[in-house]
Amino acid sequence: MKIEEIYQKLNTLSPFNLQEKWDNSGLLVGDMEREFKHITLALDVDKESLEKVKENTLFIVHHPLIFSGLKELNFSVYPANLLEIMVKKNLSLIAMHTNFDKTHLNAKKKKKVLGLKIASQEDFICRTTGEWSKDEFLALLKEKLGLEVLKVVSPKQKITSIALTTGAGASLMDEVNADCFLTGDIKYHDAMKAMSQNLMMVDIGHYESEQFFAQILRDELENLGVLGIITQSQNPFEIM
Repeated sequence: MKIEEIYQKLNTLSPFNLQEKWDNSGLLVGDMEREFKHITLALDVDKESLEKVKENTLFIVHHPLIFSGLKELNFSVYPANLLEIMVKKNLSLIAMHTNFDKTHLNAKKKKKVLGLKIASQEDFICRTTGEWSKDEFLALLKEKLGLEVLKVVSPKQKITSIALTTGAGASLMDEVNADCFLTGDIKYHDAMKAMSQNLMMVDIGHYESEQFFAQILRDELENLGVLGIITQSQNPFEIM
């Protein structure tokens, strides 16, 4: 199959023109006319995954390997060190980032992983309503996301509405319109602002909130008759 063929399937599934202006989704490494033999799905590419795969593999990932313009290719530093491996092994890469967040990742994460019904979705914010106690809800998050600990701002004993944005979504807190906001990479000043507004926020981790990207995409591709192998990206953080 040529890259162009799978690219069009992906574009139908989650249009690339939905990505944010600052994003860099699409074909980042490769040639639309080039043929590939294997598909690997992953949250990110890293050295280990690149060294493991066979030549002529197409990676479909969530996070773009190249975000801004490269002024040099110094193969001793990231991301050029990974690009060198890709070129030598004839590996290609398509990123599905903010477009996939909007069309699939936030909603599927909330429904399939957390088991919560979706009340509404607007771009990156997916909402649900119900009734949970603080302890039962935090226990659910730890179990489903594999988290040992959670950082929580302004905890509420009773929760009746929940908003979710995978990745780093703290900048959207003014738009969540919910008792509790789940996202990753919550900074200190974001927490201070949330506390002043009595908004419960739970930091569910950037990696942990997006780790199911490959599984969600594989399910969608199988419906289109396309098979891919999942490579589990390594979380750069370790709890010690």
